[in-house]
Amino acid sequence: MAKYRIAVLPGDGTGPEVMAEGLKVLSAAARKAGFTYDTETYDFGGERYLRTGETLPDSALAEFRSFDAIYLAAIGHPDVKPGILERGILLKIRFELDQYINLRPVKLYPNVYTPLRDKTERDIDFVVVRENCGGLYRGKGTVMNEGTPDEVATQEMIYTRHEVDRCLRYAFQYTRKRNKKKALTLCGKTNVLTYVYGLWERAFHEMGARDFPDIKRDYAHVDALVMWMVKNPEWFDVIVTSNMFGDIITDLGAIIQGGMGIAAGANINPEGTSMFEPIGGSAPKYAGQGIINPLACILAGHLMLDHLGESVGAALIENAVIRFLASGRLKGLSAAEIKGSGLTAAKIGDAVAGYVASA
Repeated sequence: MAKYRIAVLPGDGTGPEVMAEGLKVLSAAARKAGFTYDTETYDFGGERYLRTGETLPDSALAEFRSFDAIYLAAIGHPDVKPGILERGILLKIRFELDQYINLRPVKLYPNVYTPLRDKTERDIDFVVVRENCGGLYRGKGTVMNEGTPDEVATQEMIYTRHEVDRCLRYAFQYTRKRNKKKALTLCGKTNVLTYVYGLWERAFHEMGARDFPDIKRDYAHVDALVMWMVKNPEWFDVIVTSNMFGDIITDLGAIIQGGMGIAAGANINPEGTSMFEPIGGSAPKYAGQGIINPLACILAGHLMLDHLGESVGAALIENAVIRFLASGRLKGLSAAEIKGSGLTAAKIGDAVAGYVASA
């Protein structure tokens, strides 16, 4: 029987509430699928920062490397200046643990509203592979003459061939493993950002022709791609792109799959410790009311199990979410709609865990 060690970061706002339901469903999947795990909880987030001035010490990073996975709920506090927690915790984990792949499934589930007219679950089912450690997010840049009319700010997008190649290789391998359309689309901007995306495009076609001849390759400028994601999402199987473009198009992806309440993602180091999280924020205005939607956090647990090789447990969780949504008990994904359905986060967690147990 496999046993795992999981670091748990409930975080801020409604994070502890959704994490409680994620762990509830994870426990049901473990019992049903026959694996075990231990967890250790860390209190990194806004409250700790306000109390101690500490975001994430290097000692915690050393501990994280010993875990099989990190399960994160939400980071963000209204009393902490934007950027402090994001850079000091989230980006620090991604960069220091070299989680160079951000994996974002964009999938429409039953009875979930999409703003795309006439689109169904058959049309919206693709995955975005975002390079997660390089590009503009590395913070290379300067500010000169700050606060004067002559202020100059620069932010550099830097990619090495190594960074591009390892992201592309993961995307090609993932497309092959997914085994649906076996089509990989590179999203770039080669007509304007010629140097960086010229590198991405050359590497993409060289690797595909040499190592992945079974995968159909396509290219789209980012401005065209966002239009097609709305008009024809069924065209896509897997999309691979840079850090900044990936950040933008995955939020569009979250909306067309129904909203942040259903969107989960993974920050992956294929050779190290990876982190799994719901895409939505900490939603502090709903904290303590019990009406926040835990489904994205539950589906982050599905991604975590799939990454760990627990395919049976992963399928149990996703199928349980599908069964719950198909039941029609939930009238929408927002806090107001959950409250209007007579549900709470705990009741949703109970229902999904029950479907896991009865599978």
